[in-house]
Amino acid sequence: MDRYANSRRLLERAAGSLTGGVSSPFRAKAPVPLYFRDGEGPRLEDVDGNRYIDYALAWGPLILGHKHPQLVEAVRDLALKPHIYGAQHELEYEVSERIQELVPCAERVAFTCSGSEAVAAVFRLARAFTGRPRILRFEGHYHGWHDQELISYRPDPQRFGAPDAPCPTLDSRGQAANSLENVVVAPWNDVAALERLFARHGSEIAAAITEPVLCNSGCLMPESGYLETLRRITRENGALLIFDEVITGFRMTPGGAQRHFSVTPDLATFGKALAGGIVLSAFAGRRDVMEEMLKGAAFGGTFNGNPIAMGAAVATLDVLKDGRALRHANEMGIQLIEFIRALAAEFGIPLRITGFGAAFSLHFTKRSNLRNYRDTLEDDRDFLNRFLLAALDEGLYLLPDGRWYVSTVHSEREVEETIAAVRRVFTRVARPLRPSV
Repeated sequence: MDRYANSRRLLERAAGSLTGGVSSPFRAKAPVPLYFRDGEGPRLEDVDGNRYIDYALAWGPLILGHKHPQLVEAVRDLALKPHIYGAQHELEYEVSERIQELVPCAERVAFTCSGSEAVAAVFRLARAFTGRPRILRFEGHYHGWHDQELISYRPDPQRFGAPDAPCPTLDSRGQAANSLENVVVAPWNDVAALERLFARHGSEIAAAITEPVLCNSGCLMPESGYLETLRRITRENGALLIFDEVITGFRMTPGGAQRHFSVTPDLATFGKALAGGIVLSAFAGRRDVMEEMLKGAAFGGTFNGNPIAMGAAVATLDVLKDGRALRHANEMGIQLIEFIRALAAEFGIPLRITGFGAAFSLHFTKRSNLRNYRDTLEDDRDFLNRFLLAALDEGLYLLPDGRWYVSTVHSEREVEETIAAVRRVFTRVARPLRPSV
């Protein structure tokens, strides 16, 4: 019996009008892009009646889970009022003031609708403020899909150059070739390479942008002192430091990775968890840099700061601001990490788990240390795919790259059910170790 028959049927219909049958090609995953009809808390139900514990969380935004009461109430109330003014309203500064209270770098805040837009804006601000053309970025880091952003995210090993001096590479057909002209690419977690690149290009670099935790390529953590060194080197060279906190913001701590690591960037981008699943992104930073947009660095957007998104952000940040809800999410994630590691050892499966409690990744690899994107290329992708398909059958909804997101409403019950499911998955995909004689 096909567990996903209705999803297949709906995908076939959607493909007649919707390109590829999906709204984002990233969602076209095996065994079929699933169609869902409901969800509540940390759980989902698809159109075939299959129920799942949700660790995808819509690729991260659902920090409060599905249909959180405070978020639902806020959106319901605002749905009865004008949905957009194209002008100012009080919720805009209520959200920006909340962000200021939580985020160390947020002297000023601006709103937009996607992380890609936020990154494009901070690149422009950095170039306007410094008068320099180049952006330094790191191999394997994702900062959006625009031409100037989608560079060396998943570079082809045949073209990405030496480990200590990566070649910038385009990641999509149709990208303008000259998008590479003002980009410098560095390996992550490599201080010596960073110093060499700044010695060579420092006078041209407007800003360095990094995911403070490399969530988009395996949830890799910065090595001790690395972000502090990046902060020092950018400052010494007159360049700005940008943290892409689209994932870590309002997930790692209420103040993001910059609060967790006590490293304050000049600019930062946010999204996903900011409004609990309603469309909203933001960027924030030093007042003198942000106010370049008042001096001719163009920025705008019809839907920026719309009331429904702002109301959702107020509700979400009010739940998160005291830190208790995120501490719980991270505690649940840490429990999952510890249990899954123990199960893998029991079954003789080589596994490394990287990240932090509320965002972590599984790497089926024999490598003892994962520092950067290239290290993840040794992961056993075939085994990961088998794991993911078996996990879906066992009621775990996961992202296709082995990443797990944990919300504030995942509980001990979900942890217990998940560990039982993972045990069944490992039983299906790997033979357990025989007791030593």
